[in-house]
Amino acid sequence: MSEINQQSSQSIFSLFKDAVLGKQQDFTKGSIKRAIFMLAIPMILEMLMESIFALVDIIYVSQVSVNAVATVGLTESVLTLVYAVAIGLSMAATAVVARRIGEKDREGANQTAVQVIFLGVFISLLISAIGILYPKEILSLMGGESSLIEEGFGYTKILLGGNITVMLLFLINAIFRGAGNASIAMWTLILSNGLNIILDPIFIFGLGPIPAYGVEGAAIATTIGRGAAVIVQLIILFYGVGKIKILFKDIVLRTAVMFNIIKVSLGGIGQFLIGTSSWVFLMRIMSEFGSEVLAGYTIAIRIMMFTLMPAWGLSNAAATLVGQNLGAKQPERAEESVWKTGKYAGIFMGIVSLIYIFFAPTFLGWFSDNEIVVKNGALCLQIMAAGYIFYGYGMVIIQSFNGAGDTKTPTYINFVCFWLFQLPLAYITAIWLNLGPIGVFLSITFAEVSIAIIGIILFKKGKWKTVQV
Repeated sequence: MSEINQQSSQSIFSLFKDAVLGKQQDFTKGSIKRAIFMLAIPMILEMLMESIFALVDIIYVSQVSVNAVATVGLTESVLTLVYAVAIGLSMAATAVVARRIGEKDREGANQTAVQVIFLGVFISLLISAIGILYPKEILSLMGGESSLIEEGFGYTKILLGGNITVMLLFLINAIFRGAGNASIAMWTLILSNGLNIILDPIFIFGLGPIPAYGVEGAAIATTIGRGAAVIVQLIILFYGVGKIKILFKDIVLRTAVMFNIIKVSLGGIGQFLIGTSSWVFLMRIMSEFGSEVLAGYTIAIRIMMFTLMPAWGLSNAAATLVGQNLGAKQPERAEESVWKTGKYAGIFMGIVSLIYIFFAPTFLGWFSDNEIVVKNGALCLQIMAAGYIFYGYGMVIIQSFNGAGDTKTPTYINFVCFWLFQLPLAYITAIWLNLGPIGVFLSITFAEVSIAIIGIILFKKGKWKTVQV
């Protein structure tokens, strides 16, 4: 029995090693479970690294002040709004690149990658101009108190002004994932966030000749760390370590390819504009209850993201499998991949939900000793964890639509569940019925549960199988 267990452990370790090194390249044949594992492991590690940085970042920032934590929360809510366009583009990039790879059209995949980068640079320059010119106005619009604005506007200015590094890191990794090179995306994010973790305390608290920048230092560290990773990404794209290899002849504007990307991304842009604008409005409602409650909510979201990221990794794996298998004319294999991935995500999230429900106050206590911050943050985490199984399954289903290039269906789902349901429910319960922050927390959980249920019903109808990209 011990020999069998040892062989099994060696087999799992071997698969894990192959997944991290990106040895499997074709996901349109062979074992679906193996394909999910080979794609999901590097994607999960990639997302975990991102969430670890988010937690470490908030630990450092929380040592500056409550206003600093609230500034990060308000700025990130704005960032998610402006990055809705980037997220839409990334979904298009993953869907179109995966489809071209499934069709064995390497040149088409390369051309798609170039046009995505062109669009990303243009959008990031527009965001930079707004962030550099109006950081105080942005925080004021979000309901920040005057003391918060004076302390934190530098953070907002630097992060939005240097957003091209975050934008390109995000988009190029989406290209790698679509090509099935999930391990490359993982390693570049490890580099980025590893640098961030090292640089964060240096720029926040100061070291040697480097002064203490406070919360601004977190933005400086992020920009430097992610900028270095983008340089590495571009080197990989040009030297062709993975399936995508950009040649100088590819660096031209191709309107047909670009318009196809824009067409596919429109649904994704609308989808995430709806979702992220909903989050912005929720943050605005939360700001009515003061900086301490807002800080608790911000910390809870960071903790929650730590365990949502593995589910995102699984959902991204499902998107790649759907895109590549549809390109290879295997829709049934694509569908089977989604159901299996959804099951794994649901099991994982169910286990995590129990941990959060019982130990939320302990987790919040790691980040703050403020009683109000801990109380509200823990309550937020416990209420949202109650719907975690639905979160996991819902993320896989929604990303599978996107991987097929059907970005319109998730847009309709988000519109109904976020704008017509979540926002009115949050405002009515939190403000009118005087439930306070609890009303906001409940509205988030109910909306995510409804997304999963509606998504599963529509996915079973199978219209996504006929979408052309």
